[in-house]
Amino acid sequence: MHKDPIHPYRVAAEAWPVALGSHRAIVGVEHSTDAVLAHIIWRRRDLEPERKDIIVIDRATGKTIRNRFGRNFAQESAEVVFQPVTVPGEYEVYYLPFDQASQWGLDAGSYKAMEDTGDAEWLQRHTAIEGTAAASVLAIECRTPFDNAHPMGRPATAEEAAGLLEAYEDEPYLLFPTPREFPIRMDNRLPVRWIETGPSNELAVEACGNEYFAFQIGVFAARNRLQSLSVSFSDFVQSRTGTLPVESSAKSQAGRLTYSAFRCFNLGGVDCHGKPFQKEVSVERGKVQALWFGVDIPMDIAPGEYAGTVTIQPANAHPRHIALRITIKPELLADRGDGEPWRHSRLRWLDSTVGSEDELVPPFLPVKVTGRTAKLLDRSLTFGANGLPTRIRSRGRDILISPIQFTISAEGRSFGVPPSGGIRILPPEGGTPNATSASWKANGRHPLFTLHTQAAMEFDGFVSYELSLRAERETFVDDIALHIPLRREIATYLMGMGHRGGKRPEHFDWVWDWSRHQDSVWIGDANAGLRIQLRDDSYEQPLKVKYLQKPLKLPRSWHNAGYGGCSIREVGNDCVLFKANCGARKMAAGEELRFDFTLLITPVKPIDTAKHFRTRHFHSDAPVKKAVEHGANNITIHHATSPYPYINCPFLTADRLRAHADEAHRRGLKLRTYYTVRELTNHVPELWALRSLGDEIFLPGDGGGSAWLQENLVTGYSPNWYHRFADGDVCAAITEAPSSRWHNYSLEGLRWLIASVGIDGIYIDDTNLDRTTMRRARRILERLRPGALVDLHSNNMYWGFYGLACTANVYMDLFPCIDSLWFGESFDYTRTSPDYWLTEISGIPFGLMGEVMPYARVANPWRAALYGMHARMPVGDPAHDPRPIFRVWDEFGIADAKMIGYWEKDCPVRTDHPDVHATAYMRSGKTLIALASWAEETTRVKLQIDWTALGLNSRKARLRAPRVEHFQDAATFRPSDTITVESQCGWMMILEHADRC
Repeated sequence: MHKDPIHPYRVAAEAWPVALGSHRAIVGVEHSTDAVLAHIIWRRRDLEPERKDIIVIDRATGKTIRNRFGRNFAQESAEVVFQPVTVPGEYEVYYLPFDQASQWGLDAGSYKAMEDTGDAEWLQRHTAIEGTAAASVLAIECRTPFDNAHPMGRPATAEEAAGLLEAYEDEPYLLFPTPREFPIRMDNRLPVRWIETGPSNELAVEACGNEYFAFQIGVFAARNRLQSLSVSFSDFVQSRTGTLPVESSAKSQAGRLTYSAFRCFNLGGVDCHGKPFQKEVSVERGKVQALWFGVDIPMDIAPGEYAGTVTIQPANAHPRHIALRITIKPELLADRGDGEPWRHSRLRWLDSTVGSEDELVPPFLPVKVTGRTAKLLDRSLTFGANGLPTRIRSRGRDILISPIQFTISAEGRSFGVPPSGGIRILPPEGGTPNATSASWKANGRHPLFTLHTQAAMEFDGFVSYELSLRAERETFVDDIALHIPLRREIATYLMGMGHRGGKRPEHFDWVWDWSRHQDSVWIGDANAGLRIQLRDDSYEQPLKVKYLQKPLKLPRSWHNAGYGGCSIREVGNDCVLFKANCGARKMAAGEELRFDFTLLITPVKPIDTAKHFRTRHFHSDAPVKKAVEHGANNITIHHATSPYPYINCPFLTADRLRAHADEAHRRGLKLRTYYTVRELTNHVPELWALRSLGDEIFLPGDGGGSAWLQENLVTGYSPNWYHRFADGDVCAAITEAPSSRWHNYSLEGLRWLIASVGIDGIYIDDTNLDRTTMRRARRILERLRPGALVDLHSNNMYWGFYGLACTANVYMDLFPCIDSLWFGESFDYTRTSPDYWLTEISGIPFGLMGEVMPYARVANPWRAALYGMHARMPVGDPAHDPRPIFRVWDEFGIADAKMIGYWEKDCPVRTDHPDVHATAYMRSGKTLIALASWAEETTRVKLQIDWTALGLNSRKARLRAPRVEHFQDAATFRPSDTITVESQCGWMMILEHADRC
């Protein structure tokens, strides 16, 4: 039972059905009467309580009372009138009934609307409630401990708040030091606890040695707006001399905690790119700002009491001082407190720089610069005197047919800005050991313009260009354009800027539109290509999943108020020209615009087919022996499971996860966990501290979603994934901002999961990670779990709420640090072309391979086999079970084969039908051939075989199609036979000499 000045508050002894809502009032009726009135001070925070139904249940009979109604509904209180049946008796008044939409998804449901169920005559008799007999409110109950809002989530009444203000009528603001056990939840109401305790200028807490200790101070702007809060700390001196260690750290000098051990997370920190930043925090009149602090308690500090001062200073009010006493116990925490989430010690992870070291990750090699050529793993870029690329190569093939140009059209002519002053290259020629990048600068001068070019090429093939164009005098510009001339033989496929992955059209035009997540395009083939992205100096990463909630910030230079756009044209017989232009504009004298762009040279790395074919996925939290029985060697534990119930917060059930990982390792399997930056469960222990950071961590929004979110967060958030468990517990996720310090926290969390749980990789289900953070994650994994698997799963993003984006194009920046893809939901495996499969689904043009999802439209195993793909285990429908295919692949030894797809010019096996394709998996003395049809009817095809390339004798060779359950019946053919291929199906055949069949 919790103390409450009005109604006692408690957690129910037994949880009631979840549909009745999270809270109820227990009402007692003493005397028989036709109607009773209960005045309930329920201290609600949810919006529009008058629109939500009330349900009254007789405790003695369990029956619902139909004759009931409410009056004067407000967040603070309401009057409920009902007709009692059992007298004397107790009644349950449920005032937050919620209709659950489904067990999981994005639609959590809605509150049950107010419904008139009363008898008309009874209602008529009691319309005027004056004189109605009073019922007693015995208690307010919450359904579960997680629904417990007391004391920090239950607001003071207006009368209580007014009394507090009156008691401190001369104070412009009040401070409420509050232990971490009671996180400050509300920013617009005073909590019940503060009415009881009142403001204070002191706080006494206990901590352990080697703990990162967190505490909070609430700042209430009682009279006026508080401007620009600042915080300072004194040294904290031990008040009672104890036994000091021989040596003390800098943060605990001889019985002293120095001020440098303290920080306030609300006023700044380190962003996800490792840059320090500061925040201005002001508090509006009548609002509350929670300030969260951390203090680094050294391991070698002497136990005892340490006293010092925390000073809060608004810019427009006098400072206030909090006397803080920290009693440090002899107990030492081995993990700084991270293993006990309630301690909030992991808040320091927000400012972590783990993984930011300038290090390579496998399989990449150092960047080497020779002359004006920067070389890296199987790719290179040569730049001219103006800094722009003159030659780009991938896997020995030239991508450009001529140099890239940046041109200006003005005063009746088109020109470039001539280079001047030479070019500066870093690192020096030859590079440095383990160089992760090379950069260069160039300048250009023209009577009308000055151009500064700065470029960098990183070890993964990502190239960034910053082009700063300055007008020397007022100039009317007809156009400014970037010309990228590609070899036609390379520019086979196109993906992005509103074009779904597939064959490149002869002509293609595109214009800027903020509602579309389209600022980049990929052009190339399976062995060479370029992803081109247009930016300016104001670029911010948009949301990738809920795109319309934070869309692209259109570049002022390229967009040019809608006059800018792009075109792709065939020029002559050998060139495909990509042109980005901004159209006409006037530039004032001295005006400077940034025409930035990035390039990613593809494929980003060699494909490791052996690793791909040897990895067998099992996505389930079933006992490990089930994975073994399926022949799997890699287990993925998803959220909403027993070992891992709460999305992106696996720390709360670390013991269960560790037990699963230990069992997997004992049986020779690896285990990965679902882990991404996109949304975060409402169960995260630091939720209220994160909310105190404003919109830094959580994306602002209109609220809604699950009942828990609406009753606790109320407003200013964007709901996301929702899952309801059998016991009624709800994991209700909140959408995260696309770039924030939560990236740092997640990376420290990854390190912790590897060290403390023993995971062998991560499964990323869509993500807002940027390329820099993804590289940090890869470094952490390679340092602690060399060879760890990073798997990316995504929905098809070519929908309006995703911004009509091509998934592979959106995530291409991350591909260098990704091992495998699983592009599933909403991808159409049946009605799309082979070119779409290659570019949008397979990952092959970018140096990756992946799998298909059996329930995404209709999984087509014949087509999947063309790209080395298969379904993952376990599957519900035996027709999608990949194990029969695995048996054939393993018998053949596909992991040791060379894969040559139909898209390659040197593929040694083809068919004579344009809608039936073949991929060859070559081994010495035998080749596995995958055939798949896109024809609308059954066809008959013949194979066209390059016997020399296969190393086989055509007169001795036979085709054997082994029986594969739900895939094909056994059959044998001569290589010259006509083979029947059913519509949208195919074959898997082994070509070898007859004496081996």
